[in-house]
Amino acid sequence: MNLLIKNIKNLVQVEFTNVGESEYRKAAVGPEMANLLCIADAFLYIENGFISDFGEMKNLSPNFSSPNCQEIDASGKLVFPTFCDSHTHLVYAGSREIEFVDKIKGLSYEEIARRGGGILNSAKRLHNTSEEELFENAKERIFEILQQGTGAVEIKSGYGLNTQDELKMLRVIRRLKNETPLTIKSTFLGAHAVPMEFKANPTEYVDLVINEMIPQVASEELADFIDVFCERGFFSVEDTERILMAGIKYGLKPKIHANELDYSGGIQVGIKYSALSVDHLEYTGDYEIECLKVSETMPTVLPGSAFFLGLPNAPVRKMIQAGLPVALASDYNPGSSPSGNMKLIMSFGCIKFKMLPEEVINAATLNGAYAMGVEQELGTIAKGKKANIFLTKKIPNYEFFPYAFGSNLIDSVILNGEIVYKS
Repeated sequence: MNLLIKNIKNLVQVEFTNVGESEYRKAAVGPEMANLLCIADAFLYIENGFISDFGEMKNLSPNFSSPNCQEIDASGKLVFPTFCDSHTHLVYAGSREIEFVDKIKGLSYEEIARRGGGILNSAKRLHNTSEEELFENAKERIFEILQQGTGAVEIKSGYGLNTQDELKMLRVIRRLKNETPLTIKSTFLGAHAVPMEFKANPTEYVDLVINEMIPQVASEELADFIDVFCERGFFSVEDTERILMAGIKYGLKPKIHANELDYSGGIQVGIKYSALSVDHLEYTGDYEIECLKVSETMPTVLPGSAFFLGLPNAPVRKMIQAGLPVALASDYNPGSSPSGNMKLIMSFGCIKFKMLPEEVINAATLNGAYAMGVEQELGTIAKGKKANIFLTKKIPNYEFFPYAFGSNLIDSVILNGEIVYKS
């Protein structure tokens, strides 16, 4: 069944390049992030799961109306490409609200981690949870973010911290890929924290990641990317380099947790190994920005975790003014960002980082798609791209979307050309 959406008040984030002619736009960079191409009083035609045509209503062909075409009247509504959330940890066992209370009482992220909380707490819980239960819980979160407008998501391992539990997480992610309608990318993050039993000799754990985990992950084709938490108290630049080189050897593209708690060198090591993205970036100075300017690595900011942990804001305005692209992602996880609501993340981008509405839309769609390697199929509304879109409720304009930060404004979600959610 084909789908015709008519009388769209505003069709947001359109692109006129056809895949047969040349590549689609890769990313919105620097001042381009403030540009957003839209069509007022528009139609969108979806055929066999892909965007076939769009334009002004006055140019709508009568050939699109047929018994095999479902029609939707979108009067007063906006249509967006679905969000591409390029950094999450949404496969996990149990919440961590007690640590939330500890933070309220004044304990720092590092102090909680040293007491066996944080990532190590999640690892212990995950070890005691069956693969089936992990899958069912993660599937609920997948459909939660789907209803909030996300159509593509990257999911990391990293709560296993031993070979069998890391593989268990990655198998759950693979099953989510196969059994849910979202586009899902999988990241191996065995180097998320050093387990307690290796605290006296963290190099031994790095050796385990390199010599045992990575080969098994690769042999079962369980991951698209490899990631390392390159940070003070976690993994050094030297450890990170060793792990990334091993991952690259097995065909895994790097991504990096970088500069969340301090100037860790994570940005530079990510650039050195052509990381697809470097994420967090609360501690980013002039030198890091200059390094990023001569790379193809996407700076990715995670406002949810910075807000939740009370961290400094990443210098997003300075990055954009320097000519860099910026992506926004949710960091959905139980310890530092227990929400995958990308609309809220966009609002944080506007309120906390002084990003324009156009900039946060680019950051959460096209640039997010780049940060997970799917910009040639998602991230904009373009002929030949996958039909992953959402319709808003009746709202005045796209500026209203991040402005009304507490309102549910999603009317319906379409993934792969199929209506998968209707409010």
